[in-house]
Amino acid sequence: ATVQDYYQFYIDLLMQLHQQNPSQGYDAMALHASESSRARSLVELLTEAGANIRFGVDPKLLEQEQNLRLLLNAVERRRQEPSSDGSTQFDQIKQQSQSLINQLDELKAKIRLTSPRYANLKYPEPLNLQEIQQQVLDDDTLLLEYSLGSFRSYLWAVTKNSITSYVLPKQSEIEEIAKPWREINESTSVESGLPLSEILLKPVASQLGNKRLLIVGDGVLQYIPFAALPIPSQPNTPLLVEHEIVTSPSTSTIAIQREQLQNRSTVAKTVAVLADPVYSLNDSRLTSTVATTNPETTNPSGQSPVKRGVSGIGEGAKTYSRLEFAHTEAEKILALVPETQRLQALDFNASLSQATNSNLSQYQMIHFATHGVLDTVNPELSGVVLSLFNQQGQPQDGFLHLHDIFNLNLPAELVVLSACQTGLGKETKGEGLVGMTRGFMYAGARRVVVSLWSVDDVATSEIMPKFYQKMLEGGQNPIVALRAAQLEMWNSELWQSPYYWAAFTVQGDWR
Repeated sequence: ATVQDYYQFYIDLLMQLHQQNPSQGYDAMALHASESSRARSLVELLTEAGANIRFGVDPKLLEQEQNLRLLLNAVERRRQEPSSDGSTQFDQIKQQSQSLINQLDELKAKIRLTSPRYANLKYPEPLNLQEIQQQVLDDDTLLLEYSLGSFRSYLWAVTKNSITSYVLPKQSEIEEIAKPWREINESTSVESGLPLSEILLKPVASQLGNKRLLIVGDGVLQYIPFAALPIPSQPNTPLLVEHEIVTSPSTSTIAIQREQLQNRSTVAKTVAVLADPVYSLNDSRLTSTVATTNPETTNPSGQSPVKRGVSGIGEGAKTYSRLEFAHTEAEKILALVPETQRLQALDFNASLSQATNSNLSQYQMIHFATHGVLDTVNPELSGVVLSLFNQQGQPQDGFLHLHDIFNLNLPAELVVLSACQTGLGKETKGEGLVGMTRGFMYAGARRVVVSLWSVDDVATSEIMPKFYQKMLEGGQNPIVALRAAQLEMWNSELWQSPYYWAAFTVQGDWR
């Protein structure tokens, strides 16, 4: 926190100097300081992933790490089970879990120290203005980088050959105005975002044109669906209508990903879908041998009682409702691809063993239509929830935690987390949202599609097949395809509220 306070003070000082001497380049120096303060651990993680720092490490240390991860998963599984003695047992499990996390952290440090490749590793420096313009931006892309501060906030708008900067209200004021958009619901309209849009977008309105917008947010802005904010001069029209929108924790992360993945060849098969897991003994797939019919999404009310995911790992056991419409979603996506080019893992097969199977590395796109869990205290315990029972009705571990994701090998072009709040995580000042995106990027994903709130099951089963159809049949890249699918939803009477379509955002490279 003190390092971040230093950066905030330094950015503020440079921007005040810029106001006094606008031609001296102080705004560019402030932007460099902003980049220096961001996502350093993610940049370091991606660098380590590219160097494969585990190569040449003592196999005993790697085995120890694997055993600790298995132990941690077993303890976490107990945390999810109902218990008779309630809070006492829960506190013990919590302590055991924390102890194992600490041991894992110590072991990871030891692995780094004994890695021959780690010793020679050079971490990249944060990008300066010229490097951002040369290595990240193109003629069609405008960077909007925000920095929130206690006394005032700043926005830098950067193109391939220009930089302009703006002073914005202080962090607490922006947080207050953004609050309704943190608690978005079915009745939220695009127009209700106008006060926020006036602050965040109006200063740069003349520069927006029809450019692609690369948004590097800060603090509360990382939770805001920029795609749904109104164009300042057209309060009923979302930004999405005129712009492709990409989000990133920093420009440096895009540059390093590009460098590492530039010569990677595309894997052979097209899409793997893990969807509609079995969460309960009361599930009709266990209680009845009669196959249940899949629901159709022609329900005119457009309402679904089920939202994907839970908001967190709370005090004790959680119950997960079946995501009926995830089955429909999966079948529509799979129907777009020849059988030889797809992996279908539905129902009981949407399991942890399937998600951690090395076969998954053969697919260009990996789609999870499941619940998600969010642990804001220990982000490494966040993850996706897969089948908790096998076909015999026996309980099994179904939690794919962030620390497991880091150990996967997924050279995918795209990972889609069609689940609840997968874009969120612990908001660490300077690091952004420490969530699942970084886990999948570390594992090799070029882009990750995540959601910013608990998404409606029916609406998601509508937007996701549209998204995949545009990629697989229309040949569009994920950023263009997601925008087109979201526009279709916005233009329909039934799904017009941003609540139904704006949660999903693409993180990573648009090229």
